[in-house]
Amino acid sequence: MQERHKNRKQYFDEQVLTTREHVLPYIRKTMPVTSATRVFEIGCGEGGNLVPFLEIGCQGVGVDLSQSKIDLGKEYMADVLPRADVELIVQDIYDSSADRLSTFDLIILRDVIEHIHDQERFLTFVHKFLKPEGRIFFGFPPWRMPFGGHQQICGNRLLSKLPWYHLLPVPLYKEVLKIGGETDRIIEDLIEIKETGISIARFTETIERSGFCFEQKDLWFINPNYEIKFGLKPMALPGIIGGLPWVKDFFATCCYALVRKA
Repeated sequence: MQERHKNRKQYFDEQVLTTREHVLPYIRKTMPVTSATRVFEIGCGEGGNLVPFLEIGCQGVGVDLSQSKIDLGKEYMADVLPRADVELIVQDIYDSSADRLSTFDLIILRDVIEHIHDQERFLTFVHKFLKPEGRIFFGFPPWRMPFGGHQQICGNRLLSKLPWYHLLPVPLYKEVLKIGGETDRIIEDLIEIKETGISIARFTETIERSGFCFEQKDLWFINPNYEIKFGLKPMALPGIIGGLPWVKDFFATCCYALVRKA
């Protein structure tokens, strides 16, 4: 498994830098973000994506199902922004107790939507957390991109760097992972991602069926996060490829989108 997937502080710092340099400027293209903006991150992990918003005075709330990640997030936040107006909570948003969270100007779903079962139900549900003029930011890897299966979490060095094999039929995919010596937990996680991974077309359809419309939608040939991870300059997907349905999923390493209520 790559070091960044074990070193949670490194992962936190990468989230901070990518959101500061790329996500926040992207949102600001069509949405003003000020100290009055109330930000909600679903699936926040340790909360690194919230930091750039907190730095400009936003109020932030992050929820995650992992107690250990929330505990680490509180520790990291106390170190980098001890006076920030932020709350990190272990919370399933479907629970009735989540109603106390109220509504937000901006919801962040970065590297999250591709892990959620029944995405249309989820997106229909999150309407309740969004103010009438609020926005949702999405950043996710399209399913058919080289590492859309998140196989980079594999312990086997070859399998963690091998592209596109997550597109194999489930029985063959499992067999490859077993031969590679992956643990039952890793195999279970990767098969679940195979079940929830989302293509560009299905994402677009799901957004529209859930009562939202796009303000921005952009595809990246080189994911903005690769600048922090690998020192590669972000690059938009060339138009000649981006205009080809289905094919573009194989070469778009990331999709950014900002949506609002229709």
